[in-house]
Amino acid sequence: MTAIESFTGDANPYGGGDPYADYRTADFPFTRYADLADRRLGAAVVAAGDEFFAQRENLLVPGPAEFDPEHFGHKGKVMDGWETRRRRGASADHPWPTAEDHDWALVRLGAPGVIRGIVVDTAHFRGNYPQAVSVEGASVPGSPSAEELLGDHVKWTTLVPRTPVGGHAANGFSVSVEQRFTHLRVNQHPDGGIARLRVHGEVVPDPEWLTVLGTFDVVALENGGRAEDASNLFYSPASNTIQPGRSRKMDDGWETRRRRDRGNDWIRYRLAAQARIRALEIDTAYLKGNSAGWASVSVKDGESGEWTEILPRTRLQPDTNHRFVLPAPVVGTHARVDIYPDGGISRLRLFGSLTEAGAAALTARHQELGG
Repeated sequence: MTAIESFTGDANPYGGGDPYADYRTADFPFTRYADLADRRLGAAVVAAGDEFFAQRENLLVPGPAEFDPEHFGHKGKVMDGWETRRRRGASADHPWPTAEDHDWALVRLGAPGVIRGIVVDTAHFRGNYPQAVSVEGASVPGSPSAEELLGDHVKWTTLVPRTPVGGHAANGFSVSVEQRFTHLRVNQHPDGGIARLRVHGEVVPDPEWLTVLGTFDVVALENGGRAEDASNLFYSPASNTIQPGRSRKMDDGWETRRRRDRGNDWIRYRLAAQARIRALEIDTAYLKGNSAGWASVSVKDGESGEWTEILPRTRLQPDTNHRFVLPAPVVGTHARVDIYPDGGISRLRLFGSLTEAGAAALTARHQELGG
């Protein structure tokens, strides 16, 4: 069910001014997890049964949907989302769609994992949103085509049963299926428009792939790392620091508000599994007048382990990638970066390899979740 039942039903027609003024949303606890359908991780909408009014790819565009009341095209109002044509019945005597009629879109997750919650956002779809939605998940190895995903051999598991949703609202659904998924099938009943899709969960990487790689970034989101907590999230999420690639703009990293005390800011991470760390990078790309002044990095082994500093407090330069080779490998399951006194970094990378215990734990979890 939706988090707030009052979301169900029409929103008011747009009356001018800020289009988000009457937008209905809530604080969903599962949004602390990474978005597995993030385009930066390689997610894509690989197919849709219909996309007459607005393209399916809009579902995964980063940031909130935009609305221009004056923007019309040859097919009608141009919407920033995925919108299908109106369904019709079989004849004049039965002009209405059947209860089974629905539109669908196939989504490849950027990082396979366990899904904790899904947001089906109908922003700006006030009278043209679906009556209900449902979401199914599947775990398919390799790079299957849309035709293969639609084949009879693929097993789909219901994550969100058919549930009424509201227009111009963030409709949130908690998911409690302990299974690793690679693809989703998003259904809207019987038709309509969805602005954005967010799929929050925990990345579960393929342990065989990481073993073949040998040395890799053990804190990277795509490899199963996670930003567990941070001192300040005023401008941007801490999980940005473990996204793939280099930051391309200032808000693609982590930046804190300005401190007016004698403290410092920090992020705590959980690594992909127990790993032996040999080198690290701290990148301040695009943080020029607001990068951290200094940074240190610590590692601990196990939840109850003691923090060991592997990089002492070190001066950082703005808009620069800093590289450090450790004098000796350090084993750990968690890491922490402290910045002084405030500011931000764009990326943290910890290069190493899994220990035998780490590889075994990752393999066991992968098998337990059906990978």
